[in-house]
Amino acid sequence: MSNVPTAVLWDMDGTLVDTEPYWFAAEHQLVESFGNTWSEEHAHAVVGFDLLDTAAYIIEHGGVDLPPRDVVEYLLDAVITSCRQRLPWRPGARELLEELFSLGIPCALVTMSWRRFAEAVLEQLPRSSFEVTVFGDEVTHGKPHPEPYLRAASLLNVESSTCVAIEDSPTGVASAQAAGCRVIGVPNMKPLKQLDGVRIVSSLTEIDAATLWTT
Repeated sequence: MSNVPTAVLWDMDGTLVDTEPYWFAAEHQLVESFGNTWSEEHAHAVVGFDLLDTAAYIIEHGGVDLPPRDVVEYLLDAVITSCRQRLPWRPGARELLEELFSLGIPCALVTMSWRRFAEAVLEQLPRSSFEVTVFGDEVTHGKPHPEPYLRAASLLNVESSTCVAIEDSPTGVASAQAAGCRVIGVPNMKPLKQLDGVRIVSSLTEIDAATLWTT
């Protein structure tokens, strides 16, 4: 087996870019507009969720009287505005992405964010950054189901078992593992457990293309 993966599959929120604080702020603002309180515990509970699942949780626990899709659209509007003002990269992410491109190792973006938000991030990257993209509103089953990662591998025409997925949340790690990928976990808002097939690093500055396949 080669000492590098055939492809690298990237989560976006909290892994590639540190947008989780933007989501938290939007959730707080929405819940408070209905006269209710949104705790840090609530915000952490939905990290890595499909957006409609997040909306259902906000409606149930935040007392928000809106249809789920309206909740999602509210959050998207707020976070897109924040990202266009400033896109906060996770340490080492941009450098690793550029190195992988220079070496010809294909990358996929595998995010539970919807297309219109993800494209607001992608428009700030070189067009060649990702060969394929998988968005949360274009899959039947979101993370932790393996579908998003299996679809990315299929679109790249590679076996998922030869890919490395980079994730920050337990939900995303579970999805990538269920798809058969090796996983690099970069904890952000939630701690990650030590699991077989998962290498945990504190920052992407600790790894490069040559060490991606190291267990």
